Amino acid sequence: MGLTTETAIWFLPFILPACLFVAFDDLRAMKIRNLTVLYILGVFAVVGLVAFPFQTYLWQWVHVPIALAVGIFLNAARVMGAGDAKFIAAASPFFVFDGPIDVWLVMILWIAASFAGVATHRMAKRTPLRKATPNWESWGQGKRYPMGLTLGPMLAIYLLLPFWF
Repeated sequence: MGLTTETAIWFLPFILPACLFVAFDDLRAMKIRNLTVLYILGVFAVVGLVAFPFQTYLWQWVHVPIALAVGIFLNAARVMGAGDAKFIAAASPFFVFDGPIDVWLVMILWIAASFAGVATHRMAKRTPLRKATPNWESWGQGKRYPMGLTLGPMLAIYLLLPFWF
């Protein structure tokens, strides 16, 4: 895995609360707010300077415009929301790719988080939680899904993985 435990330790105290907020806020309002996205990018900009070697830090910034361009395309194709695209771009520099195994790891993590998020959301809609939170926007969206419930936990889990490997 390209991400080291030391690097993850630098980011986790700042990113973990933001990831939880993204999941909660997307469930509640079907929005990933610009301020949250800017906060995540700001954490990388500041903390990344001490968490990564400088050359790696600079290379990680290359992820942002690439992820944003892909996200804008997917948003235009109505595959994902604009907030989802912005979150992916802001989260992208945290993902370290040292080889093909890292790409596979992120893809598997994306798939697992997506299945878990969709299943959890669909099941929670049929529990007392829905009655306790009747004003949550995500409950009445039909087939639309709050991707923040996948994206936030995915970034958090990725940053926690070095502790298990």
